[in-house]
Amino acid sequence: MAAETWADLRIRSVNAHKAGRHEDALKGYTRFLQQHPSDAGIWTNLGALYRSLGRHEMGRTAQVRAYALAPDDKGVLNNYSNILSDLGDYEHSIELRKKSLQIDPSHLMHHAMIGRCLRGLGQYQDAIDYLVPMIATYPDETELKLQLAFAQLGAGQYGAAFRTYDSRWNSGELEQPELPFTKWEDGVSIEGKTLLILPEQGFGDMVLLARFIPLIAAMGAKIHLVVKKPLLRLFEGMEGVDWVGVSAAKDDPVDMWLSLMDMPKLVYGPNESGAIPSPVKLNIPADSIERAEGLTAKHRDMFKVGVVWSGSATYKGNTFRSFTHREFLPMANTPNVQLFSLYKGPFLEAFHEDGSAALIVDTASTDRDFADCAATMKEMDLIITSDTATAHIAGSLGVPVWVMLHWDAFWVYRHEGEITPWYPSMRLFRQAKPQDWASAFDAANKALEKEVSKHG
Repeated sequence: MAAETWADLRIRSVNAHKAGRHEDALKGYTRFLQQHPSDAGIWTNLGALYRSLGRHEMGRTAQVRAYALAPDDKGVLNNYSNILSDLGDYEHSIELRKKSLQIDPSHLMHHAMIGRCLRGLGQYQDAIDYLVPMIATYPDETELKLQLAFAQLGAGQYGAAFRTYDSRWNSGELEQPELPFTKWEDGVSIEGKTLLILPEQGFGDMVLLARFIPLIAAMGAKIHLVVKKPLLRLFEGMEGVDWVGVSAAKDDPVDMWLSLMDMPKLVYGPNESGAIPSPVKLNIPADSIERAEGLTAKHRDMFKVGVVWSGSATYKGNTFRSFTHREFLPMANTPNVQLFSLYKGPFLEAFHEDGSAALIVDTASTDRDFADCAATMKEMDLIITSDTATAHIAGSLGVPVWVMLHWDAFWVYRHEGEITPWYPSMRLFRQAKPQDWASAFDAANKALEKEVSKHG
């Protein structure tokens, strides 16, 4: 090198990485490693950078090289075990996390992630049995409690799970609402009270958990419900709801407020699971119905299949739960089938650019909200979707819906089986192994041929 030494380049690249200048860091690491391929620290940094960029397989390759050079380095063990967890290699990840804990018992996050890996394997009770004593030993570790909550949800221990999930407010990822009303506390009677229920997390979570509202209203409470605008028309006139809107005023006649994820605690006792309530009944406005009928009018005689390939692009887990629109193209070869895109989002550009819109009719890019989407769903014979809000809406509508699941599915779907008690009209198609969408879609294609044949 000329003026800059290799040591300078190393420092500069690491600083760029820390500052979030990913492209500068990537160029620097690449240049450095070409001349210094035995630097485990830079290999593991590169692997972590690839992970941040969503290039997980490349990240694993970099971590393999780092581990070969420094198998007892705590940083390498942490980064390598993290990418293995991401990619579904849970047994190997657990092995490395246990090794890291032997070197440094103070790295408590590994305990939480061992629980997370056990859950990823579908071993819910094993995860619970591992995490409960860890929480007793380290009661201030929020991540341990979060992972326990997810394991309890997978195990169907809903009363315990939603109480354990109170720990989410200590995670630093959510902010407690600041309201002039009293927050409902577990065990406080709601009879004769007006409750303000606030939205939390994604659209799908809102649709999923709204089923608890009629049960809460039956306990003698009046319900004021705040929803995000894209869901507003779907929720208008909902059973048990006295008022619904996109925001509440501080002078509203409210006695107590609670967040969406707190509702199950009113229905399930601390050690209860109980029956799963039926999905919420959604409202579809007349103008949305008319619009949907117009969009599908020219295909009345076809077997109509609505498809969705991605959830929110900003959701950190979207990379693995979603796929490309091109996975659906083989279905267009099935006789008498017409595909309709119900997807609206940033990945539409690629859908239009490669000409797929000629084979999959775009009905969603002009949707005003989820009410328009729901109306189109009602025109379909079948919905096939990734694990996103449309799955919950279709399931709530009672429309036949197939959900394409990645290997580490949301707790509603668990880790095995073709059905879920949360949505009777839903069928589940799973990856045979991590990142293997081909197996899931092969099964769905064969099932579609059989389904179409039934309709003559």
